[in-house]
Amino acid sequence: MRGMPMRASARVAFVLVRHEVLLLTSVLRWLGRRAHGVGDDRAFGYARGQGAVMFGFGFVCAIETATMSVLLRGFPLLHGFFLVVDLYTILIVAGLHAASVTRPHVLTATTLRLRRFATVDLRVPLTGIASVHRELRTTHEKREGELDLVVGSQTTIALELAEPVEYLTFFGRRRAVRLVRFHADEPDALVAELRSVGGPVTATP
Repeated sequence: MRGMPMRASARVAFVLVRHEVLLLTSVLRWLGRRAHGVGDDRAFGYARGQGAVMFGFGFVCAIETATMSVLLRGFPLLHGFFLVVDLYTILIVAGLHAASVTRPHVLTATTLRLRRFATVDLRVPLTGIASVHRELRTTHEKREGELDLVVGSQTTIALELAEPVEYLTFFGRRRAVRLVRFHADEPDALVAELRSVGGPVTATP
């Protein structure tokens, strides 16, 4: 029994480290202007909806770094410790935004791939989409069978599925959803593309 909490703690640590590595890798992709998993397919960004918020977080972190440097200038060890922590925090904030920029939604000939940061990656078969419509929401409640990929406190598209689709949560649990709300910088263009694929997709206004 003692081994179970240790294994659970090790798994949590692994997930957190893996997530931070993905964020740091995203910064490199951002600097190199290399999108992840797009290729020749159509990409739809969603990062503009959170740009101001992420800039605000980064600015606050930068102010905190400068303030702590002044307050702790007489304590070199503490100053060095907090400087590393603050700079790493700024890097993680940059990584979150970079992950959003470099991991856009992707529309292929058969699949709509919905993503957010480096945590959510949901592949929806186009044949499994029952309806799609523009829907601006700024408040969201967690409900069974629904997934809200909120960006900048809002979602702009609602996707109803004919059958449940599974995705992995942050800690690797499988969850089935039949309704997905998500944000796109160009929601009208994405909705139009989905409606143009034909098949079972219903264009709900």
